[in-house]
Order: sequence, then structure tokens, then C-alpha cells
Amino acid sequence: MSRIQATFQALQTQGKKGLITFMTAGDPEPEWTVQLMHVLADNGADVIELGIPFSDPMADGPVIQRASERALAKGVNLPQVLTYVSEFRRTNAHTPIVLMGYANPIERMGLDMFTQCAAEAGVDGALIVDYPIEECEGFVKSMRTHCLDPIFLLAPTSTDERILAVARVATGYLYYVSLIGVTGAGSLDIEAVGARIPALRAAAKLPIGVGFGIRDAKSARAIASVADAVVIGSAIVQCLEENTFPDRGSEKAFQSLTEFMTDIRNALDE
Repeated sequence: MSRIQATFQALQTQGKKGLITFMTAGDPEPEWTVQLMHVLADNGADVIELGIPFSDPMADGPVIQRASERALAKGVNLPQVLTYVSEFRRTNAHTPIVLMGYANPIERMGLDMFTQCAAEAGVDGALIVDYPIEECEGFVKSMRTHCLDPIFLLAPTSTDERILAVARVATGYLYYVSLIGVTGAGSLDIEAVGARIPALRAAAKLPIGVGFGIRDAKSARAIASVADAVVIGSAIVQCLEENTFPDRGSEKAFQSLTEFMTDIRNALDE
């Protein structure tokens, strides 16, 4: 049983909703990355999505775009991201890590090399935004060879045929995009999200995480009423961005992230 599967089974047994968190590797400071991953895990994150910095993150809004730019400017690349995961695994063997990013860095490394190195580092899955389901046969095969979960996005515009196509190959969980647009944009329509969930459940026997537009405890709790997990990314990256000061070290950023995570976790557990 994979770490992702075990995590969601435990949540179901406990009657709890999952919290999937996103942060960009290397941001706001490369040397903080592993510590920040532990802050997330120690304060209620059930799964950590670790963003691979990329120069043209087309699905991401300005908050995550800036994070990628900062990380790239400090030399953070895919091999370094895998090093962060290896270091995290020295003291945390249970929290699933999902790499999230774009195809270019993976293609440059080589798909089979990527999946092998990811598995060796302790990665559990990957969500590569621009590996479309119609062209992902090699990606899925390589992931499965190394016992990694291929995770895919579904959106309000996804047709029934596309949902079924994703359901045939996805493992781990489904990531449902709550709105049409980029990360951190738009406003949530809980009723619309709830109306789409039954079709996803009918197609795939996987947990459903909902992301894009979840920014606080109130919106997280609302989404948790219709989904198995909430995915929070831009709000976390923005929290770090707003609380990082060149002359003050990491204390303020870590404290602010801890407080943010506590609020979200408490809201989900109420």
C-alpha cells in the first residue's frame, strides 16, 4: 500500500478530511525548504505537494509565478528538489510527498531517470500539469514501474469522456480544479463544486481533493463538506512571501505559517 493510499484510508477511518498543501521548493529561501516541509507536516498537512520551480508556470497565478522566479534565481532545479525530499525523509517516513510541476525539467532529466530518482528520494507521486491524458502513456508506465502515483487535474470543463480517461490511469487521488483560471484566482462556488463531485466519484474510486481558490479556514471548511481533501497552495506561498524579511531570518515566516496551518487544520477537524 502506498503512503498516499494509507494516508487517505487513515483519514477515512478517523472521519477526517485531508489537507493537501503546496509550497514551491526553494522559496522563499532554499535553505528553509526542508524545515518548511516539516512545519507543514507537523501542523496538519496530510500530503505535501512540492513545486518544481519552472520559468513558465502556465497554470499558476502571480503568487506562485513569483515563487518560481525567486527559487530559480537562487539556482534551485529538479535535482535539488529531489535532494530536499531525501533530506525530509531522514526524519519523516510517513507524510506523502507529491512533486508538482511542468514537463520541461522532467524531459530534460529524462523521464525514466526522473521516476527512478524520485522513487529513490522518497517521492510518492507526481502531478505534471502539461502531461495531457492523451499523451501520458510513457509517463504513467514509468511512474508505475517505480511504484509512484500519477496524479491528474480535472476541471469544471472536463467532459465525461475525459473524466473516464483520467480515471483509468490515475492513482493516489484526483485533483479537481474548483474554478476556471489560474491558481489563486477567482471565487469559489461551493454549490457548483458539489454538483460535479458525484460524477468524479462514479468514474474513479479515488479520494477527491479540491484546489484553486481556497484561501482561508472558512473556504477550506466549505470545500471539505463536499470533498475528501482540500488543496491549499497560493495562500501558503503568499503567507511566506509576506512574512519573509531579509534582516529577520526565518522566525517570522515559520511562525506565520504555523498559525495559518493551525487555523486551517482546526477548521477541517471541527
